Amino acid sequence: RSRTLRTWGSSESRVAEMLAGRLDELDRAGHATIAFLASGIEGMKVRITAKARTAEEVDAILEIEVGEVAGILGDLVFTRDDQSMEAVVLDLLRRRGSTIATAASVTGGMIAARLTGVPGASDVVRGGVVSYASEVKHDVLGVPEGPVVTEAAAAAMAEGVCRVLGADVAVSVTGAAGPDAQEGVPPGTVYFASVVDGATEVGMVRMPGDRERVRQFAVITVLDHLRRRLLAEG
Repeated sequence: RSRTLRTWGSSESRVAEMLAGRLDELDRAGHATIAFLASGIEGMKVRITAKARTAEEVDAILEIEVGEVAGILGDLVFTRDDQSMEAVVLDLLRRRGSTIATAASVTGGMIAARLTGVPGASDVVRGGVVSYASEVKHDVLGVPEGPVVTEAAAAAMAEGVCRVLGADVAVSVTGAAGPDAQEGVPPGTVYFASVVDGATEVGMVRMPGDRERVRQFAVITVLDHLRRRLLAEG
């Protein structure tokens, strides 16, 4: 039998390096194995497989190994139960009684689509604004005139969609997916922001890969950013 943990925030090689000691111990023990699978928008999966004479013995081994691996990887693990990032975020929002709105440029409607693809999301998701054109950012979301591929623009987008859609929480993304630069910003650069109960936080990442990979990585990155905030703030 197998159990799958999903992680985000570090490369496959770094996760393997972190687990190198545990892998050596399992090689010697021979009762379980660990495999890695980079899965784009689904995160980097760590699959633990165990064999034993009975189902009870297998489950006991897996429970121990899941705990060991999760303890080593810490907050890189967003689920021990093979949940999607969006399902984890929705559960956290539901527990605190919060609603969410999204504002997106570089990813189009992908963030809202991922969230609303989870059954029961309607009790949490208010909606989203795909502010692809600069004029939509300015006129609908209240982003100040000027460059729109910036942390300041991402912050204004998140604050604006909170206001427009009446949500407690919001996330936003803007950036250059490629293949060309935008406003002098290199391809693969993504600015993101989140608003939680009126407080705004921003960030920036540079993503590897082609246009589609940048967009997918941007979605899971901004949702992971929000997950960490929700866990920290309770």
